[in-house]
Amino acid sequence: MPTLRRTGLALAASLIMGGTAVAAGGHVEVMSTSGCGCCIAWTKHLEENGYTTEIENLPMADLWQRKLEAGLTQGLTSCHTGKIAGYVIEGHVPAREIDRLLAERPDAIGLTVPNMPYGSPGMGEPGPDADPYDVLLVKRDGTTEVFASYP
Repeated sequence: MPTLRRTGLALAASLIMGGTAVAAGGHVEVMSTSGCGCCIAWTKHLEENGYTTEIENLPMADLWQRKLEAGLTQGLTSCHTGKIAGYVIEGHVPAREIDRLLAERPDAIGLTVPNMPYGSPGMGEPGPDADPYDVLLVKRDGTTEVFASYP
């Protein structure tokens, strides 16, 4: 029990200090098509923020089937699909929003950044030329709500 208690206290302390322990040890299974450079760049972003990743390359038809099975619909998709702790992470979702999702644990399918906005993680540098985008929370009934906005 003392080890479990220390682990819980360490997790609580890190949540107060920015949530990095939520990411530490978090493993994201990523499904993508072979050779997608922005998918690889997104996984590097996750790894730089404490996650481990594993990429499974699939033919496009199989990848779309997995997206549909996960509860995603057209208009909510991007080039890659991740899974962590029972949630779907679709597209170029920033690591800090995954941290928040895992801390808050909403009853939802997961998060998505539809399409591939420039300036999102893995899609170029944020800055004055970046596209504004929303991170959407995908609810179990298929509806969405804005989880975070990036200018």
